[in-house]
Amino acid sequence: MEKDRSSQAPPPHVLIFPFPLQGHINSMIKLAELLALAGFKLTFLNSHFNHERLVKFNNIAAHFERYQGFEFKTITDGLPLDHPRSGNWFLDMYEEALELKMKPGLREMLENISPPVDCIIADGFSGFALDVAKELEIPIIYFRTSSPFSFWVYYSIPDIIQAGELPIKGSEDMNRLLTTVPGMETYLRCRDLPSFCRETDIEDSIIKLYVKQTRKSPQADALILNTAEELDGPILSQIRTKCPRVYAIGPLHAQLNTRLKAKHGESYDHFSNTLWEVDKSCIFWLDKQPNRSVIYVSFGSITSTSREQLVELWYGLLNSKTKFLLVVRPNSVIGKDGEGEDVVVELMEKSKDQGYIVNWAPQEAVLNHPAVGGFFTHNGWNSTLESIVAGVPMICWPYFADQQLNSRVVSEVWKIGLDMKDVCDRKIVEKMVNDVMVDQKEEFVQSAAEMAKVTNQSVNVGGSSYSNLDHLIEDIRIMSLKTPKTKFLRNESISI
Repeated sequence: MEKDRSSQAPPPHVLIFPFPLQGHINSMIKLAELLALAGFKLTFLNSHFNHERLVKFNNIAAHFERYQGFEFKTITDGLPLDHPRSGNWFLDMYEEALELKMKPGLREMLENISPPVDCIIADGFSGFALDVAKELEIPIIYFRTSSPFSFWVYYSIPDIIQAGELPIKGSEDMNRLLTTVPGMETYLRCRDLPSFCRETDIEDSIIKLYVKQTRKSPQADALILNTAEELDGPILSQIRTKCPRVYAIGPLHAQLNTRLKAKHGESYDHFSNTLWEVDKSCIFWLDKQPNRSVIYVSFGSITSTSREQLVELWYGLLNSKTKFLLVVRPNSVIGKDGEGEDVVVELMEKSKDQGYIVNWAPQEAVLNHPAVGGFFTHNGWNSTLESIVAGVPMICWPYFADQQLNSRVVSEVWKIGLDMKDVCDRKIVEKMVNDVMVDQKEEFVQSAAEMAKVTNQSVNVGGSSYSNLDHLIEDIRIMSLKTPKTKFLRNESISI
């Protein structure tokens, strides 16, 4: 009966609300497009700052106007537009800017939007969105954009503390195995915990923030994760003991590619959603290189490096004799009196025969280029998934949050890369590049290819992630039929 009603009902109106960071926006805008392909009305609510950057560096308006009822709206993230928003700014400013300013903006928009929103898909790190949804009686689904491993560890932190396994007792304690995270007892060390767990004070505000946001997840109507059952099945089983309704629908960029190709054909050129200006000249440089001869080096949209770290990385790459494509974001190198930017120019000049340096690269295209044989990465979850789908082995140099966990899983669980966390030494860089690109090349290529095959099958018709997305779409349709509409008319009834 409900299916008959849903076929006659207007399309569900879904609000997508990402946390204001590129990695979060990246996967959530892909989900928004997948739901638009299903015929839903979409409102994508971004911060003013990030929306302006999307418009500046992408064909965003032209791309999404093909979807009837797709609309962009913006609210403040609580910071002035000239704030640099670099490093861990969002952790320091969470309560005083993000929560204080975004929460009332979200509530006001939901009370006044027409037609009313049937379902909110909010970033799982935005607990204030859940509070607003409950107040307004709107169904809300959490989307946790980081890895399932990290979600499960964040959730388990109070248990780790209660068992006396935190705080970490100095550097000699870093390789101790942890026993209180179900499903990860054989490989999770203190060193692999999220970076903020290295605080000696277990009452640290950032630890409390991550735990608070994660432990709110069971209050949402469901949880979306950007992974596949084949990648993270054992951990998904653990998560379902706390959040029974989990949709594993990733990798989202591969799922979107599958469905866009089915609708528009191979030639369809889909939307880039970066907040940085892409330098496509690196693709022409890659075109001139032999197959699997180049290591791609990029540490994401947040990571900052010191001048000394960049020099060590660069010498390691140079000494490996391997061709490299290196991304160095503007203002991402920390040095005295402009030395950070000066060193980039100097390194470009010295390595022009072996390497190519750009401010920002079209990452998905780079990873799928036949010349690329390895990825030196910070292990953000989007980057990790893109590397898996492309079948490219990794060298992992994590920066913060879930990246420490991701790098351990890449090296010890999936065995498709090497973990270089906590060191930045030219000799180790040289050795790891040679291991991945030369000495253990065949072994890594084979394991990465096998994982790519399984992961890509999950997003094809009949695959687990493809089917899970279909279930999510149908469940949102049913949910929208049950959403009471009258509560949104309070302002209008007052005026009458």
